[in-house]
Amino acid sequence: MTTVFHHLLEDSHRETAEIHTGQAGGAVPVNGEGPGALPFPAMIDPKYADRVITPSGLGIALENSGGPGVRPGAWYPASGNPGIYVSLIEPELIDRSILESYKTMVNTLDKVEAASLCYLVAFDLDRFDVGYALGTDYPGVEWSEHIQPGMKDAKLPGPDGIGTIAPLVSTGVVSPENTRRTVATFTGGFKREHGAFKYGELASKNHGSHYGFLESGAVFSKLQPGLATIFALEDGSLHMKSWESQDDQLLGKLKYARQNGVALVEFDERSQSTVPGGLVNKWGPGNWSGSEDMALRTIRAGAALQWNGKKHFLIYTVFSDATPSAMARVFQAYRCHYAMHLDMNALEHTYLAVYRRAGSQLFVDHLIDGMNQVEKSSSDGPVPRFLGYPDNRDFFFVMRRNR
Repeated sequence: MTTVFHHLLEDSHRETAEIHTGQAGGAVPVNGEGPGALPFPAMIDPKYADRVITPSGLGIALENSGGPGVRPGAWYPASGNPGIYVSLIEPELIDRSILESYKTMVNTLDKVEAASLCYLVAFDLDRFDVGYALGTDYPGVEWSEHIQPGMKDAKLPGPDGIGTIAPLVSTGVVSPENTRRTVATFTGGFKREHGAFKYGELASKNHGSHYGFLESGAVFSKLQPGLATIFALEDGSLHMKSWESQDDQLLGKLKYARQNGVALVEFDERSQSTVPGGLVNKWGPGNWSGSEDMALRTIRAGAALQWNGKKHFLIYTVFSDATPSAMARVFQAYRCHYAMHLDMNALEHTYLAVYRRAGSQLFVDHLIDGMNQVEKSSSDGPVPRFLGYPDNRDFFFVMRRNR
């Protein structure tokens, strides 16, 4: 019998956009910044150069778009939030040289995911700091049941020797001193239940290679070699890489870190190009989640870092209906230096909101309109998730840097 694992909502959040010939604006310099201040656009098939896509679910207002349609792969400033940019794409619009590359490492995209909309938000890391916080319950530090039986030490309550984070308590909300600076929040990675390996090389190492994480310098679960890791140092710099044993020397300098699976794309120094991760089309060894018959297409989220000259951007992406192969192709098209999977299967689990303030009034803009269903409200206005009330899931928060 096929066991369903973290795969519940195939195609249920799929979105497409009307694609037609027409004119639309593109990302243009704002506030006196030059073109180098913008993220790299996606590499698009030339035959779609004059096309415009009109999304129906985008919840973030854009500046300089020139109308309801946008050019696929172009970046547009988010209205009222300098340093935040939005882009949209469908994988089938990507340049053929990318879609035809590394064919042994990336599966051919089926017609459904190739025509499914992807939403990207870029944050200029010259302007923002990024934080990470545990949820009130998750990810958790206990054993994952998704490991090989021989990897579990029955004498220990968890792979790190603890079964809870007590006596520490996680609030599941942005701390009050950071609330006013916070301009965006988005969800973290898999729960501990799904955050370990059952198949492949990583399944037979380090008790099943449970995904590690730390907050405010405190290691709650050890960072495991080989896993995709997003982390920040004490100097505020943000990094992504596949963790190595020698990286443990950085632990004393880490502010936070979160691991989630393996790399979607990496930067190849020899070719100076973005290449797919080695396990993108390996369902079990990559722990991409889904069902055991390898039905992988669902709503997924990922994070990436992109360098455009001296400018660094954190890019959060929601793929409305995708496999890891489609995710890798999109991050290749945007020339990201590294990308990793975050959570999946529901708008709640792939949530991103940006915040605009006018005096005491708070405006909440969701990346996708349906994400507003998780918010609360009061007589004073919206009470957003992670910012206004605690949540059981871990999350990242983006703060405007004090100049």
